[in-house]
Amino acid sequence: MNYSRISEFLLLGISEDPLLQPILFGLFLSMYLVTVLGNLLIILAMISDSHLRTPMYFFHCHLSFVDICLTSTTVPKLLLNMQTQSKIITYAGCITQMNFFLLFSVLDIFLLTVMAYDRFVAICQPLQYTVIMNPQHCVLLVLVSWMVNVLHSFLQSLMVLQLTFCTDVEIPHFFCELNQVVNHACSDTFLNDVMIYLAAVLLACCPLACILYSYFKIFSSIRAISSAQGKYKAFFTCASHLSVVSLFYSASLGVYLSSPVTQNTQSTAGASVVYSVVTPMLNPFIYSLRNRDIKIALKRYFQVEIIKTSLVMTLKK
Repeated sequence: MNYSRISEFLLLGISEDPLLQPILFGLFLSMYLVTVLGNLLIILAMISDSHLRTPMYFFHCHLSFVDICLTSTTVPKLLLNMQTQSKIITYAGCITQMNFFLLFSVLDIFLLTVMAYDRFVAICQPLQYTVIMNPQHCVLLVLVSWMVNVLHSFLQSLMVLQLTFCTDVEIPHFFCELNQVVNHACSDTFLNDVMIYLAAVLLACCPLACILYSYFKIFSSIRAISSAQGKYKAFFTCASHLSVVSLFYSASLGVYLSSPVTQNTQSTAGASVVYSVVTPMLNPFIYSLRNRDIKIALKRYFQVEIIKTSLVMTLKK
C-alpha cells in the first residue's frame, strides 16, 4: 500500500524558517532579475553589432542564453512556492524540471569547455585561428553539445521514470535535482547511481580535464609573450574564465560526487545555489559587461533606439 504512482512531491526549499522567507524571496528575485537582464544585454549587444560576430562572442551569446534557461528552470518555481506558502510540485513537473535542469547545467559545462578551446587556439595557434575556428566549425561544436546533452537528459529522465516512489515524498531541496529525486525512490536505484557517476565522469570530469590541459598550454604560451601588456591581457582573459570554471565545478561536482546517502542537505542545497543561480548571474559581469567592445555595442544600440523613438514621436506630433 506504501508503493504507488504518486502525483506530487514536496519541495522543502532552502529554509523552513518563516522569518527568513521574505529575505530569501527578495534575494532570489533580485538574483534572477539580474541574471536575466545581464544575459539579455549580452545577447542583444552581440546580435545588434556585426563587429561582435566572432567565435568568442558567438560562444558567449550561447552561454548567456543557456544561463537564462538554467536559472529559469528552478528560480520561478521557488519564488512561486515562497509566495503561495506551498511546497507542492507535481510528479510531471518534477520530472520536467529535472530534465531541463540536467540539459542546461551540463550544456553550461560543454560551452565552458568550448570557450577554453577557443582561447587555446587564439593564443597558442593565432595564425591558424580563423581557419580552425571558422563559422561551420563553431556551429558544429555548439550543435554537438546540444545533441549530446539532449540525449543525456532524456536518458536520465527515462531511468527515473522507471523508479517507484513512496507516498508523501519530501525532497529537502528547492528544486528537483537528479540525485535528490533518485535518493528518495523506494525501488532499487543501483543502475541510476551508476549512470549518475558515469555521466559525472564523462560529461563533467573529462571536459574539466580538457579545460585544464588547454590552460596549461595557454599559460606556457603566455610566458613566451615578450610584451608585458600582451601578457596581462591574455592572463586577465584566462583568469576570468578560470574563476567561473572553478566556482561552477567546485559546487556542481561537490553535489553529484558526494555520497548518495549524505544527510547534510543544507550544504547540498547551498552548493546547488552557487552553480545554478550565482554562477549564471556572475557570468555576464565576469565575461562581457566589463568588455569595452560590449559596452560600445550596447551604447550604440541604445543611441539608435533613442533616435528612432524620437523620430517616431516627432512624426506623430
